[in-house]
Amino acid sequence: MDIEILLNRLARPAQRAILSTGVTTLEQLSYMTEDEIYNLHGIGKNGMKTILATLEENGLSLSRGEDSEGS
Repeated sequence: MDIEILLNRLARPAQRAILSTGVTTLEQLSYMTEDEIYNLHGIGKNGMKTILATLEENGLSLSRGEDSEGS
């Protein structure tokens, strides 16, 4: 799904932060962790709430960043 679905809901600084990653789909965004997104300049609590809600509405969620090493 196109990232525009999310960008239309975000404030300009958060839009620029997401675009700076090169992500073009919600699926690509879902591979990022919450920490990775919070570390982007322009993403705050409201932006993160919008990101999580938009992903959930589209059957997606952020990566937990869990490493399968040691399994």
